[in-house]
Amino acid sequence: MNGNVGSYVVSVSQDAQHKFSKQQRPSILLVEGLGVDGDAHSGTTVQHLSRVRRDPTQPNLRQVHLIHAELFLELEEEGFSVQPGDLGENITTHGVDLLALPEGTLLRIGAHAVVQVTGLRNPCLQIDRFQAGLLEAVLPRDSGGNVIRKTGIMGIVHTGGEVRVSDGIQVELPAEPHRPLERV
Repeated sequence: MNGNVGSYVVSVSQDAQHKFSKQQRPSILLVEGLGVDGDAHSGTTVQHLSRVRRDPTQPNLRQVHLIHAELFLELEEEGFSVQPGDLGENITTHGVDLLALPEGTLLRIGAHAVVQVTGLRNPCLQIDRFQAGLLEAVLPRDSGGNVIRKTGIMGIVHTGGEVRVSDGIQVELPAEPHRPLERV
């Protein structure tokens, strides 16, 4: 997986307010240890409102949200219309099997930015408010009855830098043994 050919940024999004969807931008600035500059979820401690209510001192393992653009095509085949930024992600990717990455993977994006993968996004009921039935579509079950979380991954900013549409993405796997992603 190291240095995936054809892996790149499709879109970048950021919003200063706690909204479900984020505004597409020409570029975003990742700030080491904080997240996306100017984004409502940026910070060293958790910024997701429901998590803040439970324990505002938790470390922010959700500084950057990434979704694979391939999910949008899959959802379109099921009758949904989802565009980059609609599900609240900061970076929409192409060509990286995000859901298969192990915890601790480094994603080198563009010239300088590095995101360290912390886990899977756990979608909430707001997805059904965005489009009815979407939550079930992004949380299917496998043949064993286990939930498959398709709404992307979360990470922390390991190294800051600007991220732009069309920037390349290189995947650097952590040392083995690999830990599968859990929801964060």
